[in-house]
Amino acid sequence: MMRDLHTHTIYSDGKNTPEEMILAAIEKGLDEIGISDHVYTFFDESYCMQKDKIETYKREIAALKEKYKGKITVKCGIEYDLFSKESTEDFDYAIGSLHYLKCGGKYYPLDCRKEDFVALAEGCFGSDYYALAEAYFSLVSAYATRADIGFIGHFDLIAKYNEGGALFDEKHPRYLAAAKNAADELIAAGKPFEINTGAIARGYRSAPYPAPALYVYMKERGAAFLLSSDAHSTETIAYDFEKYQGLL
Repeated sequence: MMRDLHTHTIYSDGKNTPEEMILAAIEKGLDEIGISDHVYTFFDESYCMQKDKIETYKREIAALKEKYKGKITVKCGIEYDLFSKESTEDFDYAIGSLHYLKCGGKYYPLDCRKEDFVALAEGCFGSDYYALAEAYFSLVSAYATRADIGFIGHFDLIAKYNEGGALFDEKHPRYLAAAKNAADELIAAGKPFEINTGAIARGYRSAPYPAPALYVYMKERGAAFLLSSDAHSTETIAYDFEKYQGLL
């Protein structure tokens, strides 16, 4: 079955409506499409679904489920940041994706511009990217205790701008220890992981999340995976799925 459960629409930071995304998924031959806009985060409303739109979102996708029944299975999901205080009830699934680190009482975005990520490392971790990684993966591992989280999104998001080791060494013992410890906890809790092609589609990476070395480690320990595009427009739904299907 071909499916893509990580997509975004105009309800958060996507470019297309839910119906446009569904129609594109049908055209690409998918059996199932999940709309998973960013959960409301009280400390940063710049990219997430607005709180007063949550029920409208649920109703619209419920109507689209019926409209396209028989052509494609539609699911209503949410991409859930650990610092959100919103409920995941009444959604078909929730993706556990860490998008922020908290430092000095302030929330700093991770899926941001490269210069902002570098500034976070400098300002909060003294440019010690391994300390940043330890903080990040420690928080990611907290999804292991959340029964409502269906799978883990872009596990090593902090490597978004690290193509070719541009910022730090992903083979460094501290980095690997932090990532592997988090992976071990999540695997023990039965959490599947995305093979996320979104950063490839946007030109940041040449390989999906998680990085190949982490993927091999996780796979050897029994991790389950699903393909996700993290599409923010119709053009990138199921991006490069044919290329990475074998990883499943």
